[in-house]
Amino acid sequence: MLELSLYPDLIEAGCDEAGRGCLAGAVFAAAVILPKDFICEKLNDSKQLTEKERYALRPLIEEQALAWAIGIVNQKEIDEINILNASFLAMQRAVASLKTRPQHLLIDGNRFRKYEDIPHTCVVKGDGKLLPIAAASVLAKTYRDDYMLNLHREHPLYDWDHNKGYPTKKHREAIEKYGVTPYHRLTFNLTDKQLKLDF
Repeated sequence: MLELSLYPDLIEAGCDEAGRGCLAGAVFAAAVILPKDFICEKLNDSKQLTEKERYALRPLIEEQALAWAIGIVNQKEIDEINILNASFLAMQRAVASLKTRPQHLLIDGNRFRKYEDIPHTCVVKGDGKLLPIAAASVLAKTYRDDYMLNLHREHPLYDWDHNKGYPTKKHREAIEKYGVTPYHRLTFNLTDKQLKLDF
């Protein structure tokens, strides 16, 4: 069972992002404030859950959370400010959209850019340690997956319904064959061409 809080006396929001390592699409983040009596034994790091489990947990989190919000930074912004800054910005946008202002932020990972005057704690692999971060990881992942499924209908050649924009062999081959879409992150290594040697 994951811990519910780091500082039980404070209103804490867990924050996590999804889609950082993708070649296409926006990066999504979620911020979640859970009630002090929240119990959910199934909730864990979204990467440890099946797709079916994540989607089953999403309505439960949304119904029971005191507040939750999604923050999005699109691929053009990612190319302009880089993916690390885009991940911070997505989390900040999620926090800014919360209907309840948190007193402390629980950030998944080892780095974050301070948001306004709210103190934060970075927790490495926090989505497997703290329930608010795990809840945020589930929301960020499922909302981003929904978004990539919509993009797949627009651009079906890139297998986004399966790879969700991540750099799979099939995705890279499609980029080489068909070129890039408006949703590709142009500052990323899209085709792995530099790994091939020409003789």
